[in-house]
Amino acid sequence: MTTISVAKLNALTQRMAELEIDEDQLSERFIKGSGSGGQKINKTASCVYLRHKPSGTEIKCQRSRSQSANRFFARRELCDRIEQSQLGDASPQQKAIDKIRKQKQRRRRRSTTES
Repeated sequence: MTTISVAKLNALTQRMAELEIDEDQLSERFIKGSGSGGQKINKTASCVYLRHKPSGTEIKCQRSRSQSANRFFARRELCDRIEQSQLGDASPQQKAIDKIRKQKQRRRRRSTTES
C-alpha cells in the first residue's frame, strides 16, 4: 500500500485489533470497476469487494483508481460499519449525524421565528 501514509495504516491496524477484526476473517476480491473514468477504470480490477465472514458485512469500494488505496478505504468502511452495529447510538458516526440534525433543527426554528 503505497499511497496511504504509514501512520494511517498503523491507526487502521490498531482500530481493527480493537474491534477484534482479523485478516483471516476477511474475504477479499478485486472486481473491474464501473462508472465514469474512461477505459482505464473499466479494464483494471481496482474495485475491492470485502466480506467479513463472522458478521456477514459486505463492502464494495471504488473511491480511487489505486487498488491499494481502495483496500485501505474498504477496511476503514468495514470498521465503521462494525462499530456502528456494535455501539449503535454511541458510535462516532451516529453522534455526528445527530449533531448535524440538531443544528438543522435550530436553524429551521430560527428562520421561522425571524421571518
